[in-house]
Amino acid sequence: MSTVRESLDELCVDTIRTLAIDAVQKANSGHPGLPLGAAPMAYVLWSRHLKHNPRDPLWPDRDRFVLSAGHGCMLWYCLLHLTGYDLSMDDLKSFRQWGSRTPGHPEYRVTPGIEATTGPLGQGTANAVGMAMAERYRAGRFNRPGQEIVNHRTFAIVSDGDLMEGVSGEAGSLAGHLGLGKLTYLYDSNHVSLDGPTSMTFTEDVGRRYEAYGWQVLRVEDGNTNLDAIDHALHEAESDPSRPSLIIVRTTIGYGSPHKAGTSEAHGSPLGEEEVVATKKALGWEHEEPFYVPADALEHFRTAIARGKEHQSDWQERFDAWARSNPDLADEWRRSSSGEPPAGWDADLPSWKAGEKEATRAAAGKALNAIAKKVPWVLGGDADLSVSTSTKLKDEADFDGRTGGGRNIHFGVREHAMAGIANGMAYHGGVRPFVATFFCFSDYMRPSVRIAALSELPVVFVWTHDSIGLGEDGPTHQPVEHLASLRAMPGFTVIRPADPNEAVEAWRVAIEHREGPVGLVLSRQKLPVIDASKLAGPAGLAKGAYVLAESTGGAPRLILIASGSEVALALEARQKLESESIPTRVVSMPSWELFEKQDRKYRDEVLPPAVAARLSIEAGSILGWARWVGDRGASIGLERFGASAPGEIVLKELGFNVENVVARAKALL
Repeated sequence: MSTVRESLDELCVDTIRTLAIDAVQKANSGHPGLPLGAAPMAYVLWSRHLKHNPRDPLWPDRDRFVLSAGHGCMLWYCLLHLTGYDLSMDDLKSFRQWGSRTPGHPEYRVTPGIEATTGPLGQGTANAVGMAMAERYRAGRFNRPGQEIVNHRTFAIVSDGDLMEGVSGEAGSLAGHLGLGKLTYLYDSNHVSLDGPTSMTFTEDVGRRYEAYGWQVLRVEDGNTNLDAIDHALHEAESDPSRPSLIIVRTTIGYGSPHKAGTSEAHGSPLGEEEVVATKKALGWEHEEPFYVPADALEHFRTAIARGKEHQSDWQERFDAWARSNPDLADEWRRSSSGEPPAGWDADLPSWKAGEKEATRAAAGKALNAIAKKVPWVLGGDADLSVSTSTKLKDEADFDGRTGGGRNIHFGVREHAMAGIANGMAYHGGVRPFVATFFCFSDYMRPSVRIAALSELPVVFVWTHDSIGLGEDGPTHQPVEHLASLRAMPGFTVIRPADPNEAVEAWRVAIEHREGPVGLVLSRQKLPVIDASKLAGPAGLAKGAYVLAESTGGAPRLILIASGSEVALALEARQKLESESIPTRVVSMPSWELFEKQDRKYRDEVLPPAVAARLSIEAGSILGWARWVGDRGASIGLERFGASAPGEIVLKELGFNVENVVARAKALL
């Protein structure tokens, strides 16, 4: 390498470093240590390897980049600004401020070029695995001999903290098993966490662990200054198509800071004005002005624009030729990229007749299979529970991480990574992921579910065994607080269908709901089919709540509101109440969130303000039901854990029986 090239590279690295510490200092908040230490690896990746176009951040065949260590996000923001994305210097100066496009951790949909919301450590590692899986699936689906339109890589910068988190181990294990050769982690191994040196808690040989997972492990001993070694390692990673690669880059957190480098003091607080000056001096930075970008450095960074346009132009030419040769696939590409289902996608959805019984998990599984035949970008799997969750796509092969073939993903008993991977697939785009496990184990998935809601990702979470009605497995497996917990999450839509036909409608709503995640909460036990010839049909589910059975003999004096398996109980209780000349309406309320979206007129039609005698019935926590039953209403629910016994016995003993419902209802009159 020439001295000029080396000098320019060093200047560019230090430009990233100084911009980052200036932004953190101006905000008086943030994490300067990671950008100082990881700037060299990020610079080499972005300037020599990453295929991207700053002028079109959503170009489909770009490489994906994830900063799993999201606390160091100023590193990412600097790269975006310097390489020419729509992120201004003023944006950098507004770091962590109200309304800023540079929030305290990266947020998808907020900042152009940000591929994933990260911050909770470990999430980005799983997201990157999901992105790599989505790339493989779309490559297998769309590429044709001599016509390759999907061919990109996924890179992530991960930290010590990321690799301590259990979710990263789950994700890494699955990635190695699948042989995701287009996935590369750059491990910022600085041996420091927030509380001090990692030697206090984290002394394993990470490289050997990842080798055991099936990864290629490479090492860069000097990640502070040896750019060529980083470059060589990335080339070596890219040359192995059979395994994901972990590049362990030994760095110094807070590199250049005379008094804080290599210590936890550089991790989560600004360096301080005097230390910023001292750090710039130690780096040989000659410019006193904050946020200074040398012209030579900016010119070099901005060559990414021309390279990106060339990459995309070449791809577009190949894509157009492919589209002319494969018009049907081209239409599928367009639809899968937008999320728009094909015409007639719901034509063959199953239905059930009155008198039949079916668990909603089984009914939903049949609906899913019917949808998958018409919507080929629907794919997913479960946490080793497909027999129980009924989510196996019966006519499809198992997913192959090398070829991209197959649509059944075996995640193994890895619920947390499963959810994070599904998020990564959704971030990537072009696929509609679903994942499944028992509802009680949604607790293992919750951090990723929350990120899905925050990022408005169209992931479908299928949770079965939804209540104490599952029976003998007992309280360890019987959800109680879970519905209330998920309903409290902004941007998350919960649907708990009452019978097999509502379960089908739930999947219809989920497919059409393309902005934000949906949770389908399904029964283990068989439920009776509601007679749509005598009562309202299941299409009302799309509005969240609807009048299922109207009172007879006049306006209702009493309203019973229920979801899921308890709707059948409400209908039985209504018969008893009506026989005693108490006009009673039954409202099926499978989704609070969908009902909240309806206008006031419709909500008042379903739950007339004049009818104060309202009783909710749901085999879960009563938290939140007061909103719907009002001050004069009441709720039948659970304020304790369940018990191990046959499901019908547990339900009866805990108050979910006709006698108790009728008695509680009468007490309201």
